[in-house]
Amino acid sequence: MDTVSDVPYIVEASGLTKEFKGFAAVKNVDLRIRRHTIHALIGPNGAGKTTCFNLITKFLEPTRGTIRLNGKDITRTPPADVARLGMVRSFQISATFPHLTVLENVRIALQRPIGNSFHFWKSETSLDALNDRAMALLADVDLISYAKHLAVELPYGRKRALEIATTLALEPEMLLLDEPTSGMGREDIARTADLIKRVSEGRTILMVEHNLSVVSDLSDMITVLARGEILTEGPYSEVSKNPQVVEAYMGTGGAH
Repeated sequence: MDTVSDVPYIVEASGLTKEFKGFAAVKNVDLRIRRHTIHALIGPNGAGKTTCFNLITKFLEPTRGTIRLNGKDITRTPPADVARLGMVRSFQISATFPHLTVLENVRIALQRPIGNSFHFWKSETSLDALNDRAMALLADVDLISYAKHLAVELPYGRKRALEIATTLALEPEMLLLDEPTSGMGREDIARTADLIKRVSEGRTILMVEHNLSVVSDLSDMITVLARGEILTEGPYSEVSKNPQVVEAYMGTGGAH
């Protein structure tokens, strides 16, 4: 029996606290992320969501508290080791090579074990064996028509799609997205939201996102932070009606 999948929460954080020179950016946060859901972390500027996200992804060490992944304590585990366990932050190791083609970028990601150097010395023939898998990943993110384009030539929204493709090459069980639609126009936002929905199948996603229409469309569960603490949690239908949320966040003009 697969005991890991019997645990309903892929990530469980308890008492998560991060202090910077006496200032608590995150205070005693308990966060449970259910397997195979899209979980959004939202809040006004200064709410602590980025700090919280950085703690979960292991880019920051907590002052206090514990983080468990599939029941395993990862509180002091380095990010590369956490990635090997299946939790990968998009853009963590997926910086693209601007002067290689889109296909070449994905092929490199496919043959790079986490924590090891890129295998630039591999022959062109051995890399060709990865083409089918690479093209399948490009199909997943709707980039087939851009396969032979240089990464530098991609429109902004498509660059983000390529970064997601190179992250997916690592076959993560859990994908962490930091402001995936930031800086995008309406068309790119819609395309990226659709992409996130598609790649979430069979995976868990935690995202920090400021665009509330994206959050309402995608999220199964939302955690709202304010002043470093959890204000409330629940599906969008509940969270959006919470008077404290309306006051602290929705009323800032970001609700529509």
